[in-house]
Amino acid sequence: MPTIEYGQRDILRGKTVDPAWYRMRIDDVGEALSKDGKSTNYPVEGTILFNGDTGSTTFQGVPIDWNFNSKAIGFSIGFLAAFGVTAEAGKRFELANAIGKELDVFVENDTWQGRVVNRVNHKYRAPKQEVSAVTESAPA
Repeated sequence: MPTIEYGQRDILRGKTVDPAWYRMRIDDVGEALSKDGKSTNYPVEGTILFNGDTGSTTFQGVPIDWNFNSKAIGFSIGFLAAFGVTAEAGKRFELANAIGKELDVFVENDTWQGRVVNRVNHKYRAPKQEVSAVTESAPA
């Protein structure tokens, strides 16, 4: 009989977060051919560190995935701008340089196959320097 073991990241992967700005660390940026083979996907994986407006750590550790596609690569302009990079026509950018960096990402809720899921609708901003993690105390 097969045996599996879950890590904390696996457990948190399906957790739905409240819609808000979240400080995220970019953990990975990949590259893969789309299903139809006519474009390239750039999957991004990040981890929530804390709420980017309040500092709340309620959803700390929740992994969030989203994607850029070569057919609509303009959606990555705001992503780069959050890191202080200005997109210019004809200039190339290495998305992997974002790995390990932090930015604020707006996470929404959406419905997919009848269930509520987290969705990144390409809203990014540079982190607010005045906001940092605030650890909540456990309810009494």
